[in-house]
Amino acid sequence: MVEVVGVRFKQAGKIYYFDPDAFQISDQDYVIVETVRGIEFGKVVIANKQVDEEDIVLPLKKVIRIADDKDKLVVSENKDNAKEAYDVCSQKINEHKLDMNLVDVEYTFDRNKVIFYFTADGRVDFRHLVKDLASVFKTRIELRQIGVRDEAKMLGGIGPCGRMLCCSTFLGDFEPVSIKMAKDQNLSLNPAKISGLCGRLMCCLKYENDDYETAKKELPDIGEDIKTPHGTGRVVGLNILERIVQIEIPDKERMLEYTLDELIEEGAVQTQATE
Repeated sequence: MVEVVGVRFKQAGKIYYFDPDAFQISDQDYVIVETVRGIEFGKVVIANKQVDEEDIVLPLKKVIRIADDKDKLVVSENKDNAKEAYDVCSQKINEHKLDMNLVDVEYTFDRNKVIFYFTADGRVDFRHLVKDLASVFKTRIELRQIGVRDEAKMLGGIGPCGRMLCCSTFLGDFEPVSIKMAKDQNLSLNPAKISGLCGRLMCCLKYENDDYETAKKELPDIGEDIKTPHGTGRVVGLNILERIVQIEIPDKERMLEYTLDELIEEGAVQTQATE
């Protein structure tokens, strides 16, 4: 077992593990750590705990120190400087007539690097832009091209449900979302109704997908013949979330609804355990 703390560098960012060293760090503390980008300021979201070595990638970098008020002031100044850098970079992009859209700018905590995030339809030759920015800021410059989902995560917004975007509030990682999930949930396949602000399939299609897949395994298929107390009928509809089956009885010209539990009691449907 290895003792770790979990640190986030952005509100809904990925959680990274670090070695707390001799520090006893509580949830919601801020720490200074070393990352591949340099010295960074992050928020502890998982206090000291033991995890299996198989669940992490060793060796872990150690927490340098618990952040104090001076460190928080540096972060605040970096954010102000990043806003100024955004304006400068936008102006330079226009001067070089580059087909790219600047999304965000970020200083590393130690100010050894300025990272410019942008979107573009294809590859962009920004070598001259980097030289101009380096001459202005006198530090290392990194231009990082991101996708539309990352752009939505950074900018935030309100989704079709009326709530703040999941990706910008609590989703640490993007999970794969497929059109099959929308089909399984009997949703309209109109792109305007199942796409988020980023133009990609909504992340929330994933939330109930496991429940739908489990239900589909338990419920009979549409078109399947089933024996009921009122005779043999054919499945013509399913209410997957409520586990209700609509059955048409041709001989009696009537439509009946049964819950999955009722069909199991009658022996018309077998549970997964008995299959």
